[in-house]
Amino acid sequence: MENSIHNDQDADNAPSDDEALLEPSDAAEIVQDDPDHPMDLDDEDEQADGQEQEIQLQNDSIAHFDLHSDSIFCIANHPTDSMIIATGGGDDTTYVFSADVPSPLLPPSYESNPSITRSSLQPIAKLQGHTDSVNAMTYTLGNGDYLLTGGLDGQVRVHSATTTGTAQPYRLLASAQEVPEINFLVPCPHPSYSNTFALGANDGSVWIYNIESQDKETHLQVVQAYYLHTESCTAGSWTSDGKLLATVSEDGSFYVWDPFGEAAAAGITSSSTGQAVVGLTAADQRFAVEDGLFSVAVSPTGAFAAVGGAHGMIRIVGIPRLNTNSSTSVTQSLKGGGAKNKAGGKKQATTSADAAGSGSQTGQILASLQMQSESIETLAFSPHHPLLAAGSVDGSIVIFDSAHRFAVRRHVKEAHDGFAVVKVAFGGPKDEREAWFLTSCGMDGVVKRWDCRGGGAAAAGGTEAAAVGGRQTQQGLVKEWRGHRGEGEGGGVLGFVLTDGGKVVTAGDDGVSLVFT
Repeated sequence: MENSIHNDQDADNAPSDDEALLEPSDAAEIVQDDPDHPMDLDDEDEQADGQEQEIQLQNDSIAHFDLHSDSIFCIANHPTDSMIIATGGGDDTTYVFSADVPSPLLPPSYESNPSITRSSLQPIAKLQGHTDSVNAMTYTLGNGDYLLTGGLDGQVRVHSATTTGTAQPYRLLASAQEVPEINFLVPCPHPSYSNTFALGANDGSVWIYNIESQDKETHLQVVQAYYLHTESCTAGSWTSDGKLLATVSEDGSFYVWDPFGEAAAAGITSSSTGQAVVGLTAADQRFAVEDGLFSVAVSPTGAFAAVGGAHGMIRIVGIPRLNTNSSTSVTQSLKGGGAKNKAGGKKQATTSADAAGSGSQTGQILASLQMQSESIETLAFSPHHPLLAAGSVDGSIVIFDSAHRFAVRRHVKEAHDGFAVVKVAFGGPKDEREAWFLTSCGMDGVVKRWDCRGGGAAAAGGTEAAAVGGRQTQQGLVKEWRGHRGEGEGGGVLGFVLTDGGKVVTAGDDGVSLVFT
């Protein structure tokens, strides 16, 4: 009814045919010519135009590799020739290439006629066989005889790293598939087990393999397999001597494994776990980190490990040392005993008790730290100084002083402008000043280098500090390299390696690997 009423009213008000006709005088009205004027931009168009004007493309790299057709998830370099780079990505493919390219005398911005295009570096080898993304890789240590790749298909594949005297460089030697997905691969630094490595899987299991090139039937042999983690095993780290392996999990557990039996031979066992020499879980409220653990690093002394997890939580845990020339407790090391005071303290009856190392501190929570607000994705100890670096999803980096009860040495809250920090690593050219340098990368697509010395030393920067706007004197920033897409634009840097020649080679979420110097 209501609709019919409105329709009737409209019909009554409608003009008649005569009223709808134009008067002759109106039809003859002449419209004056109006010259064309450009259309006015509305506010949105003006804003968009202004944004376009502000876009600045910057590429500080000296070379690039762009043959991947998807994100590069992992990167590794050869232990004896650090310019040989391997990358693995979402295209299920591994490439090997050389980053040994000459450094320009001047950056591209100083060239009188900079090249607009340049060719990609060419591969030494292209390796296929994974049926899902390659998200973990490493070379074995020692001579770097083998390249290992791990994928979301659960495969671990072993390639001979020989490139000379063979028609097929990086030929496949062996493969195995015991788990649904592989999260990480870490090579063992033990001098007697240079072809041994560990992997962690999404089902929580930890596997240790040894490569036997002389065994024609089984090149890849299982040394140990552990199943105490109940959720995904997210990270692992060997002690510097390669005798023990530390792993963490999303279930909040932390274990230290004795794969070669050297701790057991020294009389160190764990009655609580049976399989691990140290075991801590979320059931211990002093250790518990709600929502899991995601990173782990072992100090160069082997006296303690740092584990990082959700909500910025870090726990420092004492672990046994198996060295035979140490007799000082972990507590003394934490109080600043320096390089000579590393571990000890357990009552000793024979020389094997010297190997007991940290003694009563084994398995003890030595410190609980929380300076960051989101997950700790990456941890690194300096090999030269008592420093621990932690990178967080909140975009910050914290440097702790491990010689002074892990006091905060520096907290860079906007290290990567609010984007997640993916990796931190100490290293760089081997001179005394640069031994303090920390390199980081993040989802902002930038690689940065930081001076971790105190304010006075870090402020002495000169030309490099000026190149980044003088920020070094404020937060220790020495240098930054740009070239990847980032800041939510399908980019970010998912990893990097440092070469002996001072280069930084990256793994880009944009599918490109860049070489910086």
